[in-house]
Amino acid sequence: MDMQRIAANLFGAWFQIGKQFPKYALDAIAASVAAGETTHRGELRVAVESRLPFAAVTDGVTARDRAAELFAHLRVWDTEDNCGVLLYVLLAEHRIEIVADRGIARKVAAAEWEAITAHMRDEFAKGHFREAVLTGVNEAGALLARHFPADGTPRTNELPDQPLLL
Repeated sequence: MDMQRIAANLFGAWFQIGKQFPKYALDAIAASVAAGETTHRGELRVAVESRLPFAAVTDGVTARDRAAELFAHLRVWDTEDNCGVLLYVLLAEHRIEIVADRGIARKVAAAEWEAITAHMRDEFAKGHFREAVLTGVNEAGALLARHFPADGTPRTNELPDQPLLL
């Protein structure tokens, strides 16, 4: 049993999620998601979770496992072009995971996603929560625009642009 993970999820500063992501920050992130989606055919969803439940931690659920679970639960996989991307942040453990649907995963290397998470971690380390997520959204949008550029065809916004706080 990983006592460090248990302590982070029980006693970390997870309870400050509302302070770290006030309404103006969430609105800025949503606007950035929406703007990015005009340049590519992808669908980006942002989820920020304060902590994992005690039982999940003791059962060995990792941030990657939770991101995959949310990817399915939020139906990020259920886009017309298999072009959904989940940007997941687990605040208690300082973990960032990006899960891409199969249409995107075929073309985008894992190293490209890891570079984005590294830039986000740099911003989080400075205490810049909004900027960290905006960095992720903007860099993921640029990556999607490079691999899946908008083709001029009118598109339906298939996933909410507003970040989900859990």
